[in-house]
Amino acid sequence: MSTIGITDQNFSRNAMKAEMLDAETELALAYAWRDKRDEQALHRLITAYMRLAISMAGKFKRYGAPMNDLIQEASVGLMKAADKFDPDRGVRFSTYAMWWIKASVQEYVMRNWSMVRTGSTSSQKSLFFNMRRVQARIEREAAAEGRAIPTHELHQLVATEVGVPLHDVEMMDGRLSGADYSLNATQSAEDEGREWIDALEDDSPQAAETVANNHDNDTLKQWLSTALGGLNEREQFIVHERKMREDPRTLESLGTEMGLSKERVRQLEAAAFGKMRKSLESQSTEVHAFFA
Repeated sequence: MSTIGITDQNFSRNAMKAEMLDAETELALAYAWRDKRDEQALHRLITAYMRLAISMAGKFKRYGAPMNDLIQEASVGLMKAADKFDPDRGVRFSTYAMWWIKASVQEYVMRNWSMVRTGSTSSQKSLFFNMRRVQARIEREAAAEGRAIPTHELHQLVATEVGVPLHDVEMMDGRLSGADYSLNATQSAEDEGREWIDALEDDSPQAAETVANNHDNDTLKQWLSTALGGLNEREQFIVHERKMREDPRTLESLGTEMGLSKERVRQLEAAAFGKMRKSLESQSTEVHAFFA
């Protein structure tokens, strides 16, 4: 076993032995770091959730990146989360950190994937990490019905399910075509034709999780819709352009369009968020993540 492998295992074992923080302790550490820049509090917070970073990094091993590198990128995401976390939002740090860790590791995988050199829009990420799994499932379902799906139709079905334009699917398919052959190759003659793609972990949520997530999403949409309804037309426009677009606009660009100064747009945005917070306070603290 290599020295690197031993180091990686020791690091992982030590992380798993770290303390488990309750909500009150976690909140106190977050305040200590944000308000006093207490590095001991930061270290304790990071150490406690390193197991989360390692666990999430492990989910990306199948993309061929070294585990040490994945853990390092996950750690970067964890530290970014700690630096940006606002304990006043009412969200657990672990929930907030999870998204930063995942984003950091995904960016690394996409930058270093041998066959892909692409951007980092949400549609490209969604395609990169889901396209082959969705495509394989659609092809299996078609095969079970005794029919083959033409390439163009397959691309259209994938685009519809993933929620991206057809053109993006066609481009990503070309970029991933090199990996296609290895994933669809049989593992061995003894495996009765089992392909490598069949060994990939299915990240799709289970039925119970799907029902719960759909219920939570519907409730959140209702709360946000009510909160947005309490804003005037100008405030709604600013919130939409700043928070609800895939590529949020800058204060400066909004000011130019609306004939206002950058500082005035910022003030209007802050006022709108203040109104929305008041509307949401009686509903649930979790929706405060919207403003992070």
